[in-house]
Amino acid sequence: MSLITDISSQAAKAATQLALLDTATKNQVLTEMAQALRENKAFIIKENESDLAAARDNNLAASMIDRLTLNDERIEAMAEGIEVIVSLDDPVGQLREISERPNGIKISKMRVPLGVVCMIYEARPNVTADAGALCFKSGNGVILRGGKEALRSSQAIASVMHKVLEKHGLPAALISVIPDPDRGLLMELMQQRDTIDLIIPRGGEGLINFVTENSTIPVIQHFKGVCHLYVDKDADLNVAINLLLNGKTQRTGVCNALEGLVVHQDIADEFLNLCAVVLRQEGVKVNADAKAAEYFDNATVLADDEFGEEYLDLEIAIKVVPDFAGAIDHIAKFGSNHTEVICTKDQAAAQLFQRSVDASVVMVNASSRFSDGSQLGLGAEIGIATTKLHAYGPMGLESLTTEKYLVNGEGQIRE
Repeated sequence: MSLITDISSQAAKAATQLALLDTATKNQVLTEMAQALRENKAFIIKENESDLAAARDNNLAASMIDRLTLNDERIEAMAEGIEVIVSLDDPVGQLREISERPNGIKISKMRVPLGVVCMIYEARPNVTADAGALCFKSGNGVILRGGKEALRSSQAIASVMHKVLEKHGLPAALISVIPDPDRGLLMELMQQRDTIDLIIPRGGEGLINFVTENSTIPVIQHFKGVCHLYVDKDADLNVAINLLLNGKTQRTGVCNALEGLVVHQDIADEFLNLCAVVLRQEGVKVNADAKAAEYFDNATVLADDEFGEEYLDLEIAIKVVPDFAGAIDHIAKFGSNHTEVICTKDQAAAQLFQRSVDASVVMVNASSRFSDGSQLGLGAEIGIATTKLHAYGPMGLESLTTEKYLVNGEGQIRE
Protein backbone atom coordinates (compact mmCIF):
# COMPACT_ATOMS: atom_id res chain seq x y z
CA MET A 1 0.00 0.00 0.00
CA SER A 2 1.42 3.41 -0.96
CA LEU A 3 1.81 6.30 1.48
CA ILE A 4 -1.14 8.19 -0.06
CA THR A 5 -3.43 5.17 -0.17
CA ASP A 6 -2.61 4.39 3.45
CA ILE A 7 -3.25 7.97 4.64
CA SER A 8 -6.54 8.29 2.78
CA SER A 9 -7.74 4.86 3.92
CA GLN A 10 -6.91 5.62 7.54
CA ALA A 11 -8.71 8.97 7.28
CA ALA A 12 -11.83 7.31 5.88
CA LYS A 13 -11.79 4.71 8.64
CA ALA A 14 -11.35 7.39 11.31
CA ALA A 15 -14.18 9.48 9.84
CA THR A 16 -16.68 6.65 10.41
CA GLN A 17 -15.76 6.73 14.10
CA LEU A 18 -16.05 10.51 14.30
CA ALA A 19 -19.48 10.56 12.66
CA LEU A 20 -20.91 8.82 15.74
CA LEU A 21 -19.30 11.14 18.30
CA ASP A 22 -21.71 13.26 20.36
CA THR A 23 -21.62 17.04 20.27
CA ALA A 24 -20.50 17.50 23.88
CA THR A 25 -17.42 15.35 23.33
CA LYS A 26 -16.55 17.11 20.09
CA ASN A 27 -16.83 20.49 21.79
CA GLN A 28 -14.63 19.38 24.68
CA VAL A 29 -11.93 18.16 22.30
CA LEU A 30 -12.06 21.42 20.33
CA THR A 31 -11.89 23.53 23.48
CA GLU A 32 -8.75 21.69 24.51
CA MET A 33 -7.28 22.09 21.02
CA ALA A 34 -7.71 25.86 21.22
CA GLN A 35 -5.96 25.97 24.57
CA ALA A 36 -3.20 23.66 23.33
CA LEU A 37 -2.46 26.04 20.45
CA ARG A 38 -1.99 28.86 22.96
CA GLU A 39 0.20 26.77 25.24
CA ASN A 40 2.40 25.64 22.35
CA LYS A 41 2.67 28.92 20.46
CA ALA A 42 6.43 29.21 21.07
CA PHE A 43 6.97 25.82 19.43
CA ILE A 44 4.68 26.69 16.50
CA ILE A 45 6.35 30.06 15.93
CA LYS A 46 9.81 28.47 16.02
CA GLU A 47 8.81 25.99 13.29
CA ASN A 48 7.17 28.79 11.34
CA GLU A 49 10.40 30.81 11.47
CA SER A 50 12.17 27.94 9.68
CA ASP A 51 9.53 28.07 6.93
CA LEU A 52 9.86 31.85 6.71
CA ALA A 53 13.64 31.68 6.40
CA ALA A 54 13.35 29.22 3.51
CA ALA A 55 10.65 31.38 1.89
CA ARG A 56 12.90 34.43 1.95
CA ASP A 57 15.82 32.43 0.57
CA ASN A 58 13.57 31.34 -2.29
CA ASN A 59 12.36 34.92 -2.92
CA LEU A 60 8.73 34.09 -2.22
CA ALA A 61 6.34 36.93 -3.05
CA ALA A 62 5.51 39.36 -0.25
CA SER A 63 1.83 38.34 -0.33
CA MET A 64 2.80 34.68 0.15
CA ILE A 65 5.15 35.50 3.03
CA ASP A 66 2.36 37.46 4.68
CA ARG A 67 0.04 34.44 4.47
CA LEU A 68 2.80 32.16 5.74
CA THR A 69 3.70 34.26 8.78
CA LEU A 70 2.49 33.18 12.22
CA ASN A 71 2.80 35.28 15.36
CA ASP A 72 1.11 35.55 18.76
CA GLU A 73 -1.83 37.46 17.32
CA ARG A 74 -2.48 35.01 14.48
CA ILE A 75 -2.17 31.96 16.71
CA GLU A 76 -4.61 33.56 19.14
CA ALA A 77 -6.95 34.19 16.19
CA MET A 78 -6.74 30.48 15.28
CA ALA A 79 -7.57 29.51 18.86
CA GLU A 80 -10.47 31.96 19.04
CA GLY A 81 -11.75 30.68 15.71
CA ILE A 82 -11.90 27.18 17.14
CA GLU A 83 -13.74 28.47 20.21
CA VAL A 84 -16.33 30.11 17.97
CA ILE A 85 -16.82 26.73 16.28
CA VAL A 86 -17.45 25.23 19.72
CA SER A 87 -20.21 27.78 20.31
CA LEU A 88 -21.99 27.00 17.03
CA ASP A 89 -24.79 24.49 16.62
CA ASP A 90 -23.64 21.08 15.48
CA PRO A 91 -25.24 20.45 12.08
CA VAL A 92 -24.72 16.68 12.21
CA GLY A 93 -27.99 14.90 12.87
CA GLN A 94 -30.20 17.96 12.41
CA LEU A 95 -33.62 16.97 11.05
CA ARG A 96 -35.79 18.84 8.57
CA GLU A 97 -39.36 17.69 8.08
CA ILE A 98 -40.38 17.53 4.42
CA SER A 99 -43.88 16.11 4.10
CA GLU A 100 -46.30 13.28 4.76
CA ARG A 101 -47.50 11.60 1.59
CA PRO A 102 -51.15 10.64 0.99
CA ASN A 103 -50.26 7.00 1.64
CA GLY A 104 -48.98 7.87 5.11
CA ILE A 105 -45.19 7.63 4.64
CA LYS A 106 -43.36 10.48 6.38
CA ILE A 107 -40.37 12.12 4.72
CA SER A 108 -37.64 14.15 6.38
CA LYS A 109 -34.00 15.01 5.81
CA MET A 110 -31.02 14.59 8.13
CA ARG A 111 -27.68 16.41 7.94
CA VAL A 112 -24.73 14.05 7.70
CA PRO A 113 -20.96 14.53 7.22
CA LEU A 114 -19.46 14.46 3.74
CA GLY A 115 -16.87 11.88 4.87
CA VAL A 116 -13.26 12.86 4.12
CA VAL A 117 -12.26 16.34 2.96
CA CYS A 118 -8.87 16.98 1.38
CA MET A 119 -7.37 20.46 1.65
CA ILE A 120 -4.66 21.42 -0.86
CA TYR A 121 -3.02 24.73 -0.04
CA GLU A 122 0.16 26.73 -0.32
CA ALA A 123 1.63 29.13 2.24
CA ARG A 124 -1.35 29.08 4.61
CA PRO A 125 -0.49 27.22 7.84
CA ASN A 126 -3.62 28.55 9.57
CA VAL A 127 -5.60 26.25 7.24
CA THR A 128 -4.31 23.33 9.32
CA ALA A 129 -6.10 24.54 12.44
CA ASP A 130 -9.14 25.98 10.68
CA ALA A 131 -9.81 22.94 8.51
CA GLY A 132 -8.98 20.50 11.28
CA ALA A 133 -11.45 22.09 13.68
CA LEU A 134 -14.25 22.61 11.16
CA CYS A 135 -14.01 19.09 9.81
CA PHE A 136 -13.88 17.62 13.31
CA LYS A 137 -17.03 19.43 14.46
CA SER A 138 -18.87 18.55 11.23
CA GLY A 139 -17.92 14.88 11.54
CA ASN A 140 -15.42 14.71 8.68
CA GLY A 141 -11.90 13.43 8.48
CA VAL A 142 -9.49 15.84 6.83
CA ILE A 143 -6.31 15.32 4.81
CA LEU A 144 -4.06 18.36 4.62
CA ARG A 145 -1.62 18.72 1.76
CA GLY A 146 0.20 22.01 2.24
CA GLY A 147 2.94 23.35 0.02
CA LYS A 148 6.56 22.95 0.95
CA GLU A 149 6.53 26.61 2.05
CA ALA A 150 4.33 25.82 5.08
CA LEU A 151 5.21 22.19 5.79
CA ARG A 152 6.99 22.60 9.13
CA SER A 153 4.38 25.07 10.39
CA SER A 154 1.51 22.78 9.37
CA GLN A 155 3.11 19.74 10.94
CA ALA A 156 3.67 21.67 14.17
CA ILE A 157 0.03 22.77 14.38
CA ALA A 158 -1.22 19.27 13.53
CA SER A 159 1.02 17.66 16.14
CA VAL A 160 -0.50 19.88 18.83
CA MET A 161 -4.00 18.88 17.75
CA HIS A 162 -3.01 15.20 17.55
CA LYS A 163 -2.04 15.15 21.21
CA VAL A 164 -5.53 16.27 22.16
CA LEU A 165 -7.13 13.65 19.90
CA GLU A 166 -4.97 10.90 21.40
CA LYS A 167 -5.81 12.04 24.93
CA HIS A 168 -9.46 11.34 24.12
CA GLY A 169 -8.76 8.00 22.45
CA LEU A 170 -9.39 9.33 18.95
CA PRO A 171 -7.23 8.53 15.91
CA ALA A 172 -4.69 11.10 14.74
CA ALA A 173 -5.75 10.16 11.20
CA LEU A 174 -8.75 12.45 11.65
CA ILE A 175 -6.35 15.33 10.92
CA SER A 176 -3.75 13.95 8.53
CA VAL A 177 -0.87 15.97 7.09
CA ILE A 178 0.85 14.73 3.93
CA PRO A 179 4.51 14.80 5.04
CA ASP A 180 6.03 15.16 1.57
CA PRO A 181 5.12 17.98 -0.87
CA ASP A 182 6.23 15.94 -3.92
CA ARG A 183 4.02 16.74 -6.93
CA GLY A 184 3.71 13.04 -7.78
CA LEU A 185 2.09 12.37 -4.41
CA LEU A 186 -0.34 15.22 -5.05
CA MET A 187 -1.37 13.64 -8.34
CA GLU A 188 -1.94 10.31 -6.56
CA LEU A 189 -3.91 12.05 -3.80
CA MET A 190 -6.33 13.53 -6.32
CA GLN A 191 -7.19 10.04 -7.61
CA GLN A 192 -8.35 8.61 -4.23
CA ARG A 193 -12.04 8.86 -5.04
CA ASP A 194 -12.89 5.69 -3.13
CA THR A 195 -11.83 7.27 0.16
CA ILE A 196 -11.88 11.07 -0.33
CA ASP A 197 -15.22 12.81 -0.88
CA LEU A 198 -14.25 16.43 -1.59
CA ILE A 199 -11.15 18.46 -2.44
CA ILE A 200 -10.86 22.13 -1.49
CA PRO A 201 -7.81 23.92 -2.94
CA ARG A 202 -6.76 27.21 -1.34
CA GLY A 203 -4.13 29.25 -3.09
CA GLY A 204 -3.37 31.01 -6.33
CA GLU A 205 -5.26 30.62 -9.57
CA GLY A 206 -2.57 28.31 -10.94
CA LEU A 207 -2.98 25.84 -8.08
CA ILE A 208 -6.77 25.81 -8.37
CA ASN A 209 -6.63 25.29 -12.13
CA PHE A 210 -4.18 22.43 -11.66
CA VAL A 211 -6.37 20.69 -9.08
CA THR A 212 -9.57 21.22 -11.07
CA GLU A 213 -8.02 19.81 -14.25
CA ASN A 214 -6.40 16.76 -12.62
CA SER A 215 -8.72 15.63 -9.83
CA THR A 216 -11.14 12.72 -10.20
CA ILE A 217 -12.76 13.91 -6.95
CA PRO A 218 -15.27 16.80 -6.79
CA VAL A 219 -13.52 20.16 -6.25
CA ILE A 220 -14.73 23.34 -4.55
CA GLN A 221 -13.33 26.16 -6.67
CA HIS A 222 -12.22 29.66 -5.76
CA PHE A 223 -10.06 30.94 -8.57
CA LYS A 224 -9.37 34.50 -7.40
CA GLY A 225 -10.76 37.41 -5.46
CA VAL A 226 -11.38 40.41 -7.70
CA CYS A 227 -13.56 42.44 -5.32
CA HIS A 228 -15.03 45.84 -6.19
CA LEU A 229 -16.34 48.82 -4.28
CA TYR A 230 -19.04 50.70 -6.20
CA VAL A 231 -19.51 54.27 -4.97
CA ASP A 232 -23.02 55.28 -5.97
CA LYS A 233 -24.18 58.84 -6.73
CA ASP A 234 -25.96 58.90 -3.35
CA ALA A 235 -23.01 57.65 -1.32
CA ASP A 236 -21.71 59.20 1.88
CA LEU A 237 -18.22 60.02 0.59
CA ASN A 238 -16.57 59.83 4.02
CA VAL A 239 -17.96 56.32 4.44
CA ALA A 240 -16.81 55.46 0.92
CA ILE A 241 -13.24 56.62 1.65
CA ASN A 242 -13.15 54.49 4.82
CA LEU A 243 -14.44 51.44 2.93
CA LEU A 244 -11.86 52.00 0.21
CA LEU A 245 -8.91 52.34 2.59
CA ASN A 246 -9.93 49.41 4.76
CA GLY A 247 -10.65 47.16 1.81
CA LYS A 248 -7.48 48.05 -0.09
CA THR A 249 -4.79 48.77 2.49
CA GLN A 250 -5.53 46.90 5.74
CA ARG A 251 -4.15 43.64 4.33
CA THR A 252 -3.38 43.42 0.65
CA GLY A 253 -2.47 39.77 0.13
CA VAL A 254 -5.88 38.29 0.87
CA CYS A 255 -8.76 37.36 -1.41
CA ASN A 256 -11.26 39.76 0.19
CA ALA A 257 -9.09 42.84 -0.39
CA LEU A 258 -10.45 45.38 -2.86
CA GLU A 259 -8.95 45.23 -6.34
CA GLY A 260 -11.40 47.51 -8.17
CA LEU A 261 -13.11 50.84 -7.49
CA VAL A 262 -16.17 51.78 -9.56
CA VAL A 263 -17.40 55.37 -9.30
CA HIS A 264 -20.66 56.96 -10.51
CA GLN A 265 -19.87 59.90 -12.78
CA ASP A 266 -22.14 62.27 -10.82
CA ILE A 267 -19.83 62.22 -7.80
CA ALA A 268 -16.58 61.35 -9.62
CA ASP A 269 -15.06 64.84 -9.43
CA GLU A 270 -15.50 65.27 -5.68
CA PHE A 271 -14.78 61.69 -4.74
CA LEU A 272 -11.76 61.06 -6.95
CA ASN A 273 -10.12 64.24 -5.70
CA LEU A 274 -10.44 62.78 -2.19
CA CYS A 275 -9.15 59.43 -3.42
CA ALA A 276 -6.09 61.03 -5.00
CA VAL A 277 -5.00 62.37 -1.61
CA VAL A 278 -5.58 59.27 0.51
CA LEU A 279 -4.29 56.73 -2.01
CA ARG A 280 -1.11 58.76 -2.51
CA GLN A 281 -0.64 58.88 1.27
CA GLU A 282 -1.01 55.10 1.47
CA GLY A 283 1.33 54.47 -1.46
CA VAL A 284 -1.32 52.80 -3.61
CA LYS A 285 -0.50 52.45 -7.31
CA VAL A 286 -3.46 53.55 -9.44
CA ASN A 287 -4.57 52.02 -12.71
CA ALA A 288 -7.61 53.70 -14.24
CA ASP A 289 -9.68 54.42 -17.29
CA ALA A 290 -8.87 57.66 -19.10
CA LYS A 291 -11.48 59.70 -17.21
CA ALA A 292 -10.42 58.58 -13.72
CA ALA A 293 -6.71 58.79 -14.55
CA GLU A 294 -7.00 62.59 -14.83
CA TYR A 295 -7.28 62.85 -11.04
CA PHE A 296 -4.09 60.95 -10.21
CA ASP A 297 -0.39 61.61 -10.70
CA ASN A 298 1.31 58.88 -12.73
CA ALA A 299 -1.79 56.70 -13.10
CA THR A 300 -1.54 53.89 -15.62
CA VAL A 301 -4.34 54.22 -18.17
CA LEU A 302 -6.16 50.95 -18.77
CA ALA A 303 -7.94 49.90 -21.92
CA ASP A 304 -11.52 48.66 -21.55
CA ASP A 305 -10.40 45.02 -21.54
CA GLU A 306 -7.53 45.44 -19.06
CA PHE A 307 -9.55 45.46 -15.84
CA GLY A 308 -10.13 42.41 -13.63
CA GLU A 309 -6.62 41.88 -12.25
CA GLU A 310 -6.04 40.43 -8.78
CA TYR A 311 -3.12 42.59 -7.62
CA LEU A 312 -2.71 41.33 -4.02
CA ASP A 313 -0.67 44.47 -3.43
CA LEU A 314 -1.03 48.22 -2.88
CA GLU A 315 -2.52 48.60 -6.33
CA ILE A 316 -6.05 49.20 -7.60
CA ALA A 317 -8.05 49.65 -10.82
CA ILE A 318 -10.51 52.56 -11.01
CA LYS A 319 -13.43 52.92 -13.42
CA VAL A 320 -15.91 55.79 -13.83
CA VAL A 321 -19.34 54.62 -14.99
CA PRO A 322 -22.26 56.69 -16.33
CA ASP A 323 -24.93 55.13 -14.12
CA PHE A 324 -25.96 52.27 -11.83
CA ALA A 325 -26.41 49.89 -14.77
CA GLY A 326 -22.87 50.65 -15.90
CA ALA A 327 -21.55 49.60 -12.51
CA ILE A 328 -23.47 46.33 -12.64
CA ASP A 329 -22.17 45.64 -16.15
CA HIS A 330 -18.55 46.36 -15.18
CA ILE A 331 -18.72 44.08 -12.13
CA ALA A 332 -20.39 41.32 -14.16
CA LYS A 333 -17.58 41.48 -16.71
CA PHE A 334 -14.59 41.76 -14.38
CA GLY A 335 -15.68 40.39 -11.00
CA SER A 336 -14.79 36.90 -9.82
CA ASN A 337 -18.01 36.02 -7.94
CA HIS A 338 -16.25 36.59 -4.62
CA THR A 339 -17.33 39.82 -2.88
CA GLU A 340 -18.85 43.06 -4.16
CA VAL A 341 -19.66 46.21 -2.16
CA ILE A 342 -21.91 49.19 -2.77
CA CYS A 343 -21.68 52.45 -0.84
CA THR A 344 -24.98 54.34 -1.00
CA LYS A 345 -27.65 56.02 1.11
CA ASP A 346 -30.33 54.94 -1.40
CA GLN A 347 -31.94 51.80 0.03
CA ALA A 348 -33.65 50.96 -3.25
CA ALA A 349 -30.31 51.05 -5.07
CA ALA A 350 -28.72 48.97 -2.31
CA GLN A 351 -31.39 46.29 -2.56
CA LEU A 352 -31.22 46.22 -6.35
CA PHE A 353 -27.43 45.87 -6.18
CA GLN A 354 -27.70 42.91 -3.80
CA ARG A 355 -30.27 41.22 -6.02
CA SER A 356 -28.45 41.92 -9.29
CA VAL A 357 -24.79 41.26 -8.57
CA ASP A 358 -23.61 37.68 -9.02
CA ALA A 359 -21.21 37.21 -6.13
CA SER A 360 -21.05 34.89 -3.14
CA VAL A 361 -21.11 37.88 -0.76
CA VAL A 362 -22.74 41.22 -1.61
CA MET A 363 -22.34 44.04 0.92
CA VAL A 364 -23.98 47.41 1.49
CA ASN A 365 -21.91 50.07 3.29
CA ALA A 366 -19.56 47.50 4.82
CA SER A 367 -15.94 46.63 4.08
CA SER A 368 -15.09 43.75 1.77
CA ARG A 369 -12.74 42.57 4.54
CA PHE A 370 -15.80 41.21 6.38
CA SER A 371 -16.14 38.53 3.69
CA ASP A 372 -14.60 35.94 5.93
CA GLY A 373 -15.95 32.98 7.84
CA SER A 374 -14.91 34.29 11.25
CA GLN A 375 -16.38 37.74 10.54
CA LEU A 376 -19.66 36.27 9.30
CA GLY A 377 -20.12 34.13 12.39
CA LEU A 378 -19.04 30.80 10.91
CA GLY A 379 -15.95 30.44 13.08
CA ALA A 380 -12.86 29.61 11.08
CA GLU A 381 -13.69 29.03 7.42
CA ILE A 382 -12.51 26.07 5.41
CA GLY A 383 -12.58 28.01 2.15
CA ILE A 384 -14.59 30.32 -0.06
CA ALA A 385 -16.54 28.84 -2.94
CA THR A 386 -17.04 31.10 -5.95
CA THR A 387 -18.81 28.40 -7.90
CA LYS A 388 -22.29 27.43 -6.79
CA LEU A 389 -22.07 23.66 -6.25
CA HIS A 390 -22.39 22.64 -3.54
CA ALA A 391 -21.63 25.81 -1.59
CA TYR A 392 -21.32 29.52 -2.41
CA GLY A 393 -19.24 31.92 -0.34
CA PRO A 394 -17.37 31.30 2.93
CA MET A 395 -17.78 27.68 3.95
CA GLY A 396 -18.48 26.81 7.56
CA LEU A 397 -19.89 23.81 9.37
CA GLU A 398 -23.12 23.42 7.41
CA SER A 399 -21.24 23.52 4.09
CA LEU A 400 -19.26 20.48 5.24
CA THR A 401 -22.40 18.40 5.54
CA THR A 402 -25.06 17.18 3.16
CA GLU A 403 -28.58 15.86 3.64
CA LYS A 404 -29.97 12.38 3.25
CA TYR A 405 -33.64 11.44 3.03
CA LEU A 406 -35.30 9.58 5.89
CA VAL A 407 -38.54 7.80 5.01
CA ASN A 408 -40.71 6.28 7.73
CA GLY A 409 -43.70 4.09 7.06
CA GLU A 410 -45.96 1.46 8.61
CA GLY A 411 -45.68 -1.27 6.02
CA GLN A 412 -46.79 0.69 2.95
CA ILE A 413 -46.00 -0.87 -0.42
CA ARG A 414 -46.02 0.72 -3.83
CA GLU A 415 -48.89 -0.26 -6.11
